[in-house]
Amino acid sequence: MIALLLILIPVIGGLINLFIKNESSAKAFSLIVSLIVLAVALGGIYTNQADLLHYDISWMPDLGSRITLELDGLSKILSLLTAVSMPVILIAVYKDHYPDAGKFFGLMLLCQAGMLGVFLSMDALLFYFFWELALIPAYFICSIWGGEKRIQVTFKFFVYTFVGSLLMLVAIIFVYFHTPDHSFAIKSFYNAHLTAAQTQWMFWLFFIALAIKMPVFPFHTWQPDTYEQSPTAFTMILSGVMVKMGLFGVIRWLLPMFPQASSSNSSIIIILAVIGMLYASLIAVKQDDMKRLIAYSSIAHIGLMCAALFAKQQAGIEGVFIQMFNHGINIIGLWIVVDVIEKQLGTRKFSELGGLAQKAPTLAILFVIMCLANVALPLTNAFVGEFLMFSGLFNYSPVMAGAAIICIILAAVYTLNMIRKVFYGNTVALTEHAHDSSFNVNAALVILVILVIVFGFYPQPMIDLTRETVQLFITKIS
Repeated sequence: MIALLLILIPVIGGLINLFIKNESSAKAFSLIVSLIVLAVALGGIYTNQADLLHYDISWMPDLGSRITLELDGLSKILSLLTAVSMPVILIAVYKDHYPDAGKFFGLMLLCQAGMLGVFLSMDALLFYFFWELALIPAYFICSIWGGEKRIQVTFKFFVYTFVGSLLMLVAIIFVYFHTPDHSFAIKSFYNAHLTAAQTQWMFWLFFIALAIKMPVFPFHTWQPDTYEQSPTAFTMILSGVMVKMGLFGVIRWLLPMFPQASSSNSSIIIILAVIGMLYASLIAVKQDDMKRLIAYSSIAHIGLMCAALFAKQQAGIEGVFIQMFNHGINIIGLWIVVDVIEKQLGTRKFSELGGLAQKAPTLAILFVIMCLANVALPLTNAFVGEFLMFSGLFNYSPVMAGAAIICIILAAVYTLNMIRKVFYGNTVALTEHAHDSSFNVNAALVILVILVIVFGFYPQPMIDLTRETVQLFITKIS
């Protein structure tokens, strides 16, 4: 029942919010709904009653598809990320003005429902249904509330995601016809009877669809522009949570369905992921725009997670499981600060800023902590995950690990450079009259900073939460 409630609550809340005309009422209602979702997600983590974590009912019996939802270690940690992210984002942007706010926040909640459905689905057709459901609100949010170039950027985003979705649908239908019982159930997909050649084709169809979503080089080109032109509140959802749908698809569906094909193609994918890490990190070093820098930084972090997954080492896989949560927390914190600076000063460029710490010391302290977490400084939440991922990648290939480690140095370069140019030094004309961040922004950032510090000092709860799922995953892909 908990699994079902996690989806129903934001669906119902989102539909109601679409018809709320008053902006303050729409914001308050969406925040209340998101907090209820968070409470339910926390209940799912702490309960041990299996019947509450599993839901199964007939949906399309003639097609062999059921509404099957389940909260295991992987879906728990991603459901928690989704449930934590939404209220934090809503708190951070609470004082911002949005035309047709009811529709904006209603679509945000519907997007949350779609993402939660993806993370909970144990039926391939249901998984695809929620995959598309999460994208529909994204399209409208970006095209209506985005920046000046929103139409062309949203069209590019739509083309990429539509092609990926189409490839996935073809693969799902093909595998369905080769399942032993003509069922969309996940176990039937794991046991599908495919020839070696068919396995290779289906593997690549699935992988390209998931690689677009993550995104992984060379399927990443939609991301920086979309992040730049989307309203920042939704950019936080895109980079903090939605990209995890691609990684989740690799873990839940791709690798267990095609273990042999994934092993034979792992070298190619790891090379692409590492190339993408280096490419994105080098571009980030040259950026003068805070949004684009964070976008390229995210590509590098996702590339490391992808490489660690295909290395198929237990340490690396454990690192990916906990890093999906930590990366989401850290990247949302960075976006919140960028949004504050852009709204207050009208620019995101380093070259036009300076000395902001003198005028906004609280914002500077909170931002520095989030930046240190982004570069995986020891005692921040990202350190353990990155250490485990590099350990797994090193066990697979010291050469690939060595190339990937260069990105740690580059991350420190572009992150510290951003801090120095934006917050330190002398103030300029633009920042001379700046002021510190508001209470709601500070509250959102403090929540994230607490998570950074707590899981940096004591990551064991996250490791314990995913341990059983990691063991089952390794057994399936071996």
